[in-house]
Amino acid sequence: MVNFMNSFKSRIWLYILVIAMSVSTGLLSGTIVKAGCESEYFQVNDPSAAVMLVDTVVVRPLTFVASVAGAAVWIVSLPFTLLAGNTSEAGDVLVLDPFCYTFKRPLGHMEESTPIKQY
Repeated sequence: MVNFMNSFKSRIWLYILVIAMSVSTGLLSGTIVKAGCESEYFQVNDPSAAVMLVDTVVVRPLTFVASVAGAAVWIVSLPFTLLAGNTSEAGDVLVLDPFCYTFKRPLGHMEESTPIKQY
């Protein structure tokens, strides 16, 4: 029973740490990435309620996961991109583009031809 409690306590601390890191990363990424999303533009059309629902329930959570995964891949690739000199380009593709697509795109606008930002 004691071993189970120690294992449970260590798991709780791990969950708290993961949640704290997720929240702090989200708050920081919102302020850091905000400037990079300023020059974006989107096509204007009126999506249906069904498209908005699918965007809210399916697409946004998946693109949020892609944003977090892209940030993790960018951090892992950071030593290599620093040596190659393309850290900014890798950050744009792996972090900024998914973040802008998740949080800056109007609800229901999921066209692939819609540019996320102008380069």
